[in-house]
Amino acid sequence: MIGLIGTSLFIALFGFFVFLGFYGSRWRRGDLSRLDEWALAGRRLGTFLVWFLVGADLYTAYTFVAVPSGIFAKGALLFFAVPYVATVFALATAVMPVLWDWSRRRGYITAADFVEDRFRSRLLAAFVAATGIVAEFPYIALQIVGMQAVLTIMLINVVPGASVERVSEVALTLSFVILAAFTYTSGLRGATLTAVLKDALIFISVISILVMVPFTIHGGFAAAFKAASSKGLATGVYTLKAPLASAYLTLWVGSSLALYLYPHSVNGALSAESRRKLALSTAFLPIYGIGLALLAIYGILIYADPKALSLISPFPPLERGILVIPALAVTVLPDWLAGLALLGIFIGGLVPAAIMAMAQANLLTRNIVKPIVKLSPSGEARLAKWASVVFKFIALGFVFLVPPTYAINLQLLGGIIITQTLPTVFLGLVTDKLDKYSLMVGWAVGLGLGVYLTIKEGFNSLYPIMGHLIYIALLALAVNLAIVLIGTAVRITVKRIMTVQVH
Repeated sequence: MIGLIGTSLFIALFGFFVFLGFYGSRWRRGDLSRLDEWALAGRRLGTFLVWFLVGADLYTAYTFVAVPSGIFAKGALLFFAVPYVATVFALATAVMPVLWDWSRRRGYITAADFVEDRFRSRLLAAFVAATGIVAEFPYIALQIVGMQAVLTIMLINVVPGASVERVSEVALTLSFVILAAFTYTSGLRGATLTAVLKDALIFISVISILVMVPFTIHGGFAAAFKAASSKGLATGVYTLKAPLASAYLTLWVGSSLALYLYPHSVNGALSAESRRKLALSTAFLPIYGIGLALLAIYGILIYADPKALSLISPFPPLERGILVIPALAVTVLPDWLAGLALLGIFIGGLVPAAIMAMAQANLLTRNIVKPIVKLSPSGEARLAKWASVVFKFIALGFVFLVPPTYAINLQLLGGIIITQTLPTVFLGLVTDKLDKYSLMVGWAVGLGLGVYLTIKEGFNSLYPIMGHLIYIALLALAVNLAIVLIGTAVRITVKRIMTVQVH
């Protein structure tokens, strides 16, 4: 728990966060009755604003929950998140400026807009849109899990144990009502301004914990690694042997391929003012990797902090990892700084949740409803605004109904699902020669296989093959790609034969 000063600072700065969210409608004014103005901030964000926005978009409560939680429970296997930062932004540098060019010339708002135009298929675009919408739900849910972790640590020893869950649910609901209101009003402009505050708080928090460790934890990181090793936890990647070595490598590669297929990642990239500014902001994004590396190590650090361990020990073993970072914040940092850190994690869930729901709403409006129902520009924007509200509360209701650890497992399934759009989106940027029917079949088979294997393994994202654990997303993607390439080759061959016969 935190004291009066920390709690007061948390509430005061949350009020400032809300102010920024609503002020976004007046910042860099545009016609918010148009979807591109509401959803992409008029495509006028500069280098550092895109950097903050995409950073807030990609470094979310997932970063503060799933990564430290995984390190706390499984050790070095989850360190794959650190090198993945390097490769994912290299991939983004190659593909996102190209997609930005297409989008600026043709007025695209979603990746599915590009797919429809590139392959002349509304049905294929609808499949890509539906995949994006579904894959985002567990991602939003995991943001809420991170916010719940903050509220749990803040409320522990303040309200009776049985009441913590109820109080946190009320607080989360009120937060989402506010979030829905300012997102509806301000769109991506509000999300951008709040992203700047969120990122500033996060960097302050991560650096503060690092600085305070020598003063508050006896033995510091050395003692933490020794304590974790004594419990049988693998604390170095070099210690990973088969089957975990292959799991580490495939999770690294598969996660790199997936991240910029998520609709919220595309949404952030397309808001850039120019191709050059997008490329520059993407080049700066690995700076966030420093914070991610420290957060990963903090999953080990807690083993040397008896106070933090005692704080999370009353909870079930599977839920303790979720509380690692909030527990460290309140035991390592002074009260006022702990309040800042907890607020950073809390709004680190709200800001991405807003952008993710907006991205879902764009896909629903542009690529599922609009091809069926004629919409005016203002009607298009109005539908997207209301859809974003609905999507937020669907995700919130989902979290209230399932255990937090289940939400984390489903997020891994979301990555497996979204990866199956890679042939259509990323390869589509390279060529328009791919057969659209093969793309549909490959997508369906890859999706079905990925979901089946994940459920078969008890919602584990790794599948055993010949003594090695492989990330299911890559297995499903390999089958998907094989179908697409073989089907396209057959179509081209048949077309050539028919052409020769005609002549």
